[in-house]
Amino acid sequence: MLLLSACHREGAADKGLVKVSYTVTDELIANPERGMYSGTSFSSETESPITLSRLTAEHAQKRTLYMLEFWLRDFFESDISEGYLQLIRKNLEVYRKGGSKCILRFGYSNSIKDLSHPYESAPFDATEEQILRHIAQLKPILQEYSDVIYVLQAGFIGCWGEWYYTDHFVQGPVTTEDFLPRKRVCDALLDALPGDRQVELRTPAFKMKMYGYTLADTITRAEAHQPTVKARLAGHNDCYLASATDQGTFNGGSDKEYWKAETKYTIMGGETCDLSNFCKCDNTLKSLAEQHFSYLNVSYNKEVLRYWEKNGCYDEIKARLGYRLALTEGSYTDHPAAGSPFRVVLKIRNDGFASVMNPRDAELVLADKDGKVVKTYPVSSDPRFWMPGTTTVVDQTINLPEGLSGEYTLSLNLPDPSEKLRDNPLFSIRLANEDIWDEATGFNLLRTITL
Repeated sequence: MLLLSACHREGAADKGLVKVSYTVTDELIANPERGMYSGTSFSSETESPITLSRLTAEHAQKRTLYMLEFWLRDFFESDISEGYLQLIRKNLEVYRKGGSKCILRFGYSNSIKDLSHPYESAPFDATEEQILRHIAQLKPILQEYSDVIYVLQAGFIGCWGEWYYTDHFVQGPVTTEDFLPRKRVCDALLDALPGDRQVELRTPAFKMKMYGYTLADTITRAEAHQPTVKARLAGHNDCYLASATDQGTFNGGSDKEYWKAETKYTIMGGETCDLSNFCKCDNTLKSLAEQHFSYLNVSYNKEVLRYWEKNGCYDEIKARLGYRLALTEGSYTDHPAAGSPFRVVLKIRNDGFASVMNPRDAELVLADKDGKVVKTYPVSSDPRFWMPGTTTVVDQTINLPEGLSGEYTLSLNLPDPSEKLRDNPLFSIRLANEDIWDEATGFNLLRTITL
């Protein structure tokens, strides 16, 4: 059991409160739904899912995210086989057991050889009708395992599922009619997922053109994290910092400004694809913050990753991807008593590039000296609005149960809201502080009190 450590320094606070300071750590933390991701892919020839030992090894490297790709090249003109659907389920089940989540993508072609075709023997994608049928088949799986799906990339269309090289959709869509087939696929994907999960599009233009949004329509705080099309369409950039337009990701400056605004409340991630002058450390750190990146590929582009490491910014990038929540100060009722109100004031700073993006519970946990939970108190502040570069003040008064005496601990717990995941500490958020994390429970110790 953790005890109040030297990192807690008490001092004067508001009348009736005692102030406690905490030491922030620069340690790389394996928190859920953020960070560098590792990739794995499957085709119908694959017989076995990812292994639990691989997830454990990735955790040891402080990685909790995977790009999980399923290639449907054997199903261009037929339903997905039951065997392949079962393989998808088995993979997602391993993620639940292993404390990891996935960036999920489905597609038909993932080979550069396909770029030279001949088209009739190596199609990039299926027809719209067939894609919609496949999405309908996948819907029950996406619903059942949404808890370990960090985000779903739109996929399906084009080589690598990146919506570019395509056989059955307009390759350079311009008109509203050109975009309609893609919009129907996107609508089907949104419908296939629960309303609290997002779908990533390859460029900002797809969201704007398919749904008629402009820079003037970007998501407001009031609109954020709602089960609407606008709030659930996110982005991924798979040629990040490769050129002024990121190799066509942006049509112009307004596209980039659109993503800067949208990604305050929607998931953003991707990978680099080429070393350029835009990869310089100062520009990279500025860009990652402006576009609120939550994840990057740990394996691609190696040249860019080596450049960041050589120039001294790679460790900071890895540490700040997504959210990075640090407790800087807490104030507590000075003389707590059983059966009485107990005020808790926490100052939590987000040093990450982004916020928590998916639903996340927050609760204060009162436990006895043996670690038995006496009572939990939901925190009224939503962690998805603990914004990067800011300090959030959580000010809450709880009522201590009557009849208690002795020593108790008060902790902050940030578990996954899924019933299947919330009791697994691997899915709980660890604050970036020294000596407050209990890996057995997933609790962040705030204070030891005597009643």
